[in-house]
Amino acid sequence: QVQLVESGGGLVQPGGSLSVSCVASGRTFTGYSMGWFRQAPGRERDFVAAIAWSGNIYYAEFLKGRFTISRDNAKNTVYLQMNNLEPEDTAVYYCAAAPTNWGLTNRRAYTYWGQGTQVTVSS
Repeated sequence: QVQLVESGGGLVQPGGSLSVSCVASGRTFTGYSMGWFRQAPGRERDFVAAIAWSGNIYYAEFLKGRFTISRDNAKNTVYLQMNNLEPEDTAVYYCAAAPTNWGLTNRRAYTYWGQGTQVTVSS
């Protein structure tokens, strides 16, 4: 069992930056690939970014280089740095853990999910 707890969400103005983090506990963190997804009201949960335990990184195409995912295995933590935020980025951001290096852009690859943290981009 892996427990995931996100933090760092909040309200930010358009063009601003925000960093969210996710702390994992319960199993060996290095044995899992980690991903970020987001879900806006009335929409499906969409892939944002993933970092495999092998080190490979994947991003959703719509990000256009604005977000950066990283992980600190010593702290059992994965981060998502979000820059140049737009109102369309408003959503609940979820952290997830997958026991695989494959198919990380698909939410079905993930076994464990956090409760989510709200990110609101508004002036």
